[in-house]
Amino acid sequence: MASLIQWRNLGLLVGIAAGLLMLAFLTYPERNSLVAKGPMNTGHEGLGCEQCHVPVKGTAAQQVSSNVYYWLGLRNKTIGFGSKDVESGDCIDCHERPDDRHPISRFLEPRFAEARKHIRAYECVACHTEHQGKRVTLSTIGYCTHCHQDTELKNDPIFPTHADVIRSKSWNTCLQCHDFHGNHKMITPTRLDDGVSEDRIWRYFEGGPSPYSSEKFVEPRAAREGDEQ
Repeated sequence: MASLIQWRNLGLLVGIAAGLLMLAFLTYPERNSLVAKGPMNTGHEGLGCEQCHVPVKGTAAQQVSSNVYYWLGLRNKTIGFGSKDVESGDCIDCHERPDDRHPISRFLEPRFAEARKHIRAYECVACHTEHQGKRVTLSTIGYCTHCHQDTELKNDPIFPTHADVIRSKSWNTCLQCHDFHGNHKMITPTRLDDGVSEDRIWRYFEGGPSPYSSEKFVEPRAAREGDEQ
C-alpha cells in the first residue's frame, strides 16, 4: 500500500512539474502567437501580450497556493495565475478622451439599469472584445435603442427627424450621423441620406477606414508626448 501511495505522489509531482515547464515555455515572448486567443484588434497589431496582460506577482507555486487558499475560503480574493485579467481601467490608460460622448463610467448610473441588462456598455470589452481582429465586435449597429427611445428635440436639425426615426424603429441609421465616442472631427449632416451608409459602418467595425473622418481629437497622452518633443 505504501508503495502505491508513493507512486501516486510521484506521478502527481511529475504532472505538476511538467505543467509548470509547459507554462514557462508558452509564456516566453517568442511564444505569444501560440498562447494568443486570436488576432489583435484594429490598432493593437503592434502590441505585445505583456503590454496588457500584467504578470501576477510571485512564483507559480505561490500563485497556485494563494488561489487554492482562496478556493478553500482562507483568502478574501484570488490573485490570478500567470497574468492579471485585463480590465476597462487598463484600456482607459491609453484610450481616455477628455470629451468622450459615452464614457463607460456613465453607464453605471442608476438610470441605465435597464439598459445594462441588454448591453454591457460599462465595460470596454462589451463592444471591443480583444483577439477578434476587428475594431468593434458587436453583432448589431442598432444598439442605441437601449437608451434613446425617449429622445426628443424641439428644433430637430435633421430630416427625417429623430422622432420619425424612433417611430419607425430605424436604429441602424443612428451611426450614419453619430460617432459613438465623438472623437472624430466631423460635420453632422442635415439629411439622413447624406450620412454614412450602413455598409461603410460595418466595414469600419471590421477594421476598415473611418467613414466619419481621418482626423481625431488629440488624446491627453498624445498631447503630453507632443509637448515633450
